[in-house]
Amino acid sequence: MSFVINGKELPPIAIGTWAWGSGTNGSKMVFGSKSNPEALKESFDIAFKSGFTLFDTAAVYGMGNAEKLLAEFTNGKDFIFSDKYTPMKRFSPELLDKMYSESVEKFNGRIPDIYWLHQPKYIEDTLPYFCQMQKEGKIGSIGVSNFNFEQLQTANDIVKENGCTIAGVQNHFSLLHRDSDKNGVLEWCKNNNAVFFAYMVLEQGALTGKFNSKKKMPFFSRRGFAYNKHLKKLEPLFKELEEIGKKHGLTVSQTATAYAISKGTLPIVGITKPYQAKELAKTASQTLSKGEILQLETTADEIGIKVKAGWE
Repeated sequence: MSFVINGKELPPIAIGTWAWGSGTNGSKMVFGSKSNPEALKESFDIAFKSGFTLFDTAAVYGMGNAEKLLAEFTNGKDFIFSDKYTPMKRFSPELLDKMYSESVEKFNGRIPDIYWLHQPKYIEDTLPYFCQMQKEGKIGSIGVSNFNFEQLQTANDIVKENGCTIAGVQNHFSLLHRDSDKNGVLEWCKNNNAVFFAYMVLEQGALTGKFNSKKKMPFFSRRGFAYNKHLKKLEPLFKELEEIGKKHGLTVSQTATAYAISKGTLPIVGITKPYQAKELAKTASQTLSKGEILQLETTADEIGIKVKAGWE
């Protein structure tokens, strides 16, 4: 399955930069370890040379540091990127313009191929403004993130009234979090020529096979607080992922990502280490059978664990 935005064919996996920065929404606070700029650059180079030229970032990731690093790494290269506007306590064109301008300035004037409304807030004001920005050539396409089906329908009506379309939806999606499949958002994307970007397909590392009841995530991190208490119960799903992965020559994390691809999504995978970048090529070329998908979903449903982030 291939996806196109602004006439550009997208790679089957996007590179996520959430863990590239520091501060409140940075690597140490969320994931429990500091990011290493040298390792990030090497990871970027490996992924880019392998054809993974689509990058997802946001001004709030690491207090802007993720954008800065991505801009540095992509300087002079032909790449595709999505960026986000995160609404504040009220709608303000001035604040939106400021956040947008600061992002574009980091990329030496390069506009985002897709610009996301990061949360379903003030959509009646923000989305018409996005349409105006698109018509003025300030953004390539419009996307919405963390929207349920009803909110997506409302958003779609608004942009249509303003002569625009929604090019993508970016929601939390994984074996443990399939709301967008169950509530119609994923189907809506398939029927409306919109790309569904799936974030947290690996649940911040909980579906990588690297953590279990004996080896837990860093305790003083957001992911540690969210997932450590569930790792024992998740072990049957880890086993299923491992067994199915062996049939395809995949690791647990590769299999969890292949599941997302097989469901018709474009997964966003965060990479901070070179070996993670090297795993992408094999992952992108694999799809699971309907039987394997059903087997994994049945096990996940039986376990019944669902972790929602604070912004959802």
